[in-house]
Amino acid sequence: MKEISLKAEVRPATGKAATREMRKEGKVPCNLYGEKKADGKPVAEAISIAANELNKAIFTPDVLVCNIDVDGKVRKAVIKEVQAHPVSGAILHVDFYEVNDKKPITIGIPVNIVGHAQGVRDGGKLVPVIRKILVTAPYKDIPEKLDVDVTNLKIGKSVKVGELRYDGLTIATSKEVIVCTVKMTRAAVAQAAQEAQ
Repeated sequence: MKEISLKAEVRPATGKAATREMRKEGKVPCNLYGEKKADGKPVAEAISIAANELNKAIFTPDVLVCNIDVDGKVRKAVIKEVQAHPVSGAILHVDFYEVNDKKPITIGIPVNIVGHAQGVRDGGKLVPVIRKILVTAPYKDIPEKLDVDVTNLKIGKSVKVGELRYDGLTIATSKEVIVCTVKMTRAAVAQAAQEAQ
């Protein structure tokens, strides 16, 4: 996984007025969740990060590990949840989860379609259904993308998550979820009808 460095500050106040003021200053309120307490709930640290810096980590096709510098102490984390304004798209809040070399994390990794499907060569259309697949592994073992070979995929057939295997990764997305499918097109239907005459 690629990495990015972000500079953060501890948030002294966490109320609505404080977060409004923070956003006016071009900062985004965030939570950095660390190791779990005895009750099983992760410890949350309230931080803020400059919006222009944070956007580099969010508006990218890459899945990133963020090296967050909080008052001189660098902590590795992944983005777990992003809240955005429904109209402007501005980032309102971000949740980060701290990672280490041994603790497995579950995260969505982009699907990368590989090959030219047989069904497309026969006149069908390849339709991606999902963009990411959830996988579980220590962050250092997680790839930047998951290749899905569609070379032998015929018209009317699909690739399901349950058919995929990746070394060192446990797939967390349901096995029945369809990754991509090849659909019949009007041109292919017309050609099949013509060939049948």
